[in-house]
Amino acid sequence: MPSFRDIPETLRPLAWPERDEPPHPEPDSPPAQHAVVDCGIYVDGVRLYGSFTHAEARAKVGELQLAGQEAFAWIGLHEPTEHQMQEVGTVFGLHPLAVEDAVQAHQRPKLERYDETLFLVLKTVNYVPHDSLVLTREVVETGEIMIFVSGDFVVTVRHGEHGRLSDVRKRMDKDPEHMALGPFAVMHAIADSVVDHYLDVTTLMAADIDAIEGMAFQPGARTEIEPIYLLKREVVELRRCVNPLSVPFQRMQTEHKDLISKEVRRYLRDVSDHQSQAADQVASYDDMLTSLVQAALARVGMQQNDDMRKMAAWAALLAVPTMVAAIYGMNFKLMPELNWTWGYPGVMALMGVSCLFLYMRFRSRNWL
Repeated sequence: MPSFRDIPETLRPLAWPERDEPPHPEPDSPPAQHAVVDCGIYVDGVRLYGSFTHAEARAKVGELQLAGQEAFAWIGLHEPTEHQMQEVGTVFGLHPLAVEDAVQAHQRPKLERYDETLFLVLKTVNYVPHDSLVLTREVVETGEIMIFVSGDFVVTVRHGEHGRLSDVRKRMDKDPEHMALGPFAVMHAIADSVVDHYLDVTTLMAADIDAIEGMAFQPGARTEIEPIYLLKREVVELRRCVNPLSVPFQRMQTEHKDLISKEVRRYLRDVSDHQSQAADQVASYDDMLTSLVQAALARVGMQQNDDMRKMAAWAALLAVPTMVAAIYGMNFKLMPELNWTWGYPGVMALMGVSCLFLYMRFRSRNWL
């Protein structure tokens, strides 16, 4: 039998180099299951009883499909780490670029296709209740939902504390007929919930805009421009969430027909209509607030002119006694009325009558 030295080097087995630590150290991040909020398997629209990990769900769906059953998995994650998302991406064969986008929040709403998988990014919004626009610092808070959807799985990644998908899942669990349409029906349900929240938030913001409009045009009141700028900023943030979805929804109706069934595309058309309605509402709010900003700036300018008139009027009133007092404070010996008995009362009366005359003139011109 040949010895180890007789074996060519190219055929020798590779050996690990000597080191104090293993070649692939365990990551510090907890496993992906810690980021999983819910994981379910659906067969013909009905959820299977039991709990599964994402890996077990993937394997179970494969077994059911081999048996000729229509099955898919729905896995929901909340703010996974990079290691956790990579672990899920490896199990479901997700593209590394999409996995990277799912970890890094603050993505622009978009729709991308990677082979047989669609990647949809949605921005979620939530209305922050407040007692006064003058005291609050935020009216709309935003989050994100990323959806990976293919023929046999749906993976949702949520960023932010609002925009929970538990209500969507419960509603879908009670509607097996709609769930039987497959994973893309889940994508529609999530998008429909997000867009409905857009309409809810725009409705609530209408009351704020009406209130700020009343404040801006209230007679005799000073205009507070900071609340208008606050609402303007929040409407711009809302527009960044709503408007970019127009193109993805149009593409889902016209493209990817090999993935999305005709029935699901009909449902997506309704979501697109609601999104257009929300976009139109946001655009009208934006225009209205722009007009309010211009009106408020004009009114602030008028208030400043009024203040300047008042300051100029009071300065003129003070100028007369100041001038007379300055003249008689020069201490020259040969000045008129110095030795006159009624000189002091006469000068004081002259200053009083001059100030009263100027005051009446300024009041008649609404300067004071």
